[in-house]
Amino acid sequence: MNINGNKVIVEKSAEEVFTFFTDLQNFKQLMPENIQKFEVDGDSFLFSLPGMPEIRLVLKDKTEYSNVTLGAASSKLPFTLAADINKISDNKTEVELKFNGEFNPMMTMMIKKPLTKFVGTLTENIAKL
Repeated sequence: MNINGNKVIVEKSAEEVFTFFTDLQNFKQLMPENIQKFEVDGDSFLFSLPGMPEIRLVLKDKTEYSNVTLGAASSKLPFTLAADINKISDNKTEVELKFNGEFNPMMTMMIKKPLTKFVGTLTENIAKL
């Protein structure tokens, strides 16, 4: 299952955006308002939203100034959430979130709508940076 967020323009350099995403504490600013738990632990963070189990995301990969990829810590729900960062000018950067998960058809049916909304909320909050 793939979910691509809208591409948004941030009035910051690609370096600033990359630095923001590699500091996992900053993800709290991007989370939905109804977040119930958010804890950073080294190269991972744990969060929970109403009606969903706690999810731990681990910093899996980063390519300087162009991509930061987080992945699920649990192999039960294998997925990644990548932020593609594209420099437009010195102080303007395009960001697109890409969610990629390997779920069975039943699970996909259950989680596609809330996940699409979640990626949309993260994207909206990135646009406000």
